[in-house]
Amino acid sequence: MTTPTAHDPLLRYIGDLPPRPMPAALRDARRDVVAAVGALRAIPDASLTRPWAWKGGSEEELRYGFYRIGEAFELAAIDAGAATRGTGADRGRAADLIAQATTARWELQGLVIPLASATWDADPGGGEWTIRQTLGHVIASQRGYGVGTAWWQANPHRADDPGLPSAPEAIYDELPSEDAEAEGSPADVRDRLDAVLDLTTERMAGLPEERLALAARWSGFAVTVGFRFGRMSSHIREHTIQVEKTLVMLNHRPAEVDRLLRHVLAAWGRAEAVVYAMAEPVDAMGILSSAAADARAVAAEIAELAGD
Repeated sequence: MTTPTAHDPLLRYIGDLPPRPMPAALRDARRDVVAAVGALRAIPDASLTRPWAWKGGSEEELRYGFYRIGEAFELAAIDAGAATRGTGADRGRAADLIAQATTARWELQGLVIPLASATWDADPGGGEWTIRQTLGHVIASQRGYGVGTAWWQANPHRADDPGLPSAPEAIYDELPSEDAEAEGSPADVRDRLDAVLDLTTERMAGLPEERLALAARWSGFAVTVGFRFGRMSSHIREHTIQVEKTLVMLNHRPAEVDRLLRHVLAAWGRAEAVVYAMAEPVDAMGILSSAAADARAVAAEIAELAGD
């Protein structure tokens, strides 16, 4: 389980809701995926047309190795979904909503992982945020979504309550600032995004469905707790698009390998979403673990061929 500090406001407001620790097998699978991406990043575009003897003695270009990994992740998503349905497991509506955020998370990771450190801190001009600042905002907001939503479900109001209050600013005052969330190397920032999203998931994915209809606020508007869960994914996507726009302002031209890596991680995100936030996805998790290990092996193979 992601370990929060003892005074973490999320724990203060979540009460006695049983946590759903992130499966160790999922963390191991992620390490395999990240290792695969590390190997693939080293391949220059010029090597993508080199031959790859893949199946039955046939030859494909190394480029297909990226697509092959993506295909394997998509198949794993299908098979993991079937395995989950076969057990009759129901992770609950709260978890279903939260799970969409991991798809968005990996789409964003696929965009920023290939970027050089200098690109993270390059000023796009016009008062626009750097990529580092955008990620700091995403992380701070994600942390705030978790804590704020925990407060709303702990202070129940009807959705039609004309006197619906706003959450007290004090619950956010002790959270890290956007600048603090953006500190460190790009890898530090990316890891922080993962940790914050996973912590919210572990602590809130088991929220009973009836509490999703409780009143809350977002951006001043009266909404529901369930709406705030849905915002977790769309907010990440909103700022993924912002990063894309920033890269255009910086005249950044992604290599083909960068584009392929984004495809690979997006496919992994869709697969991970099948089991994400689930209490005990034993059978389905085995399918994803196998796909991740195979991806690591394929990536190492084609990276070696690219370097010959």
